[in-house]
Amino acid sequence: MSPSLKKLAPAVVILAGSLALGGCATKGFVREQVAVVSQRVDALEQQLQTTDATAKQALSEAQAASGQAQNNGQRLDQLNSRVDGIEQRMQAQQKRPRN
Repeated sequence: MSPSLKKLAPAVVILAGSLALGGCATKGFVREQVAVVSQRVDALEQQLQTTDATAKQALSEAQAASGQAQNNGQRLDQLNSRVDGIEQRMQAQQKRPRN
């Protein structure tokens, strides 16, 4: 090794060490960053729970409405049958000759 390189070697080691150690995060910094992310995750979890509860309530109401619609459809079918029967009797009476 040349004498000029021997003089530069400590400076290079110090420079490399400061660059390597300068990139390290302290425990406090990491805790602060994790706390921020943790708060965001907690807020998103709360929003998700609220959305999930709303979706479950909407599903329950939709299922109830579907059941009611089926009941209404059955009642309409029954009423249609009764109306058809009445119409047939009225037509039969109109076709009979009067004495």
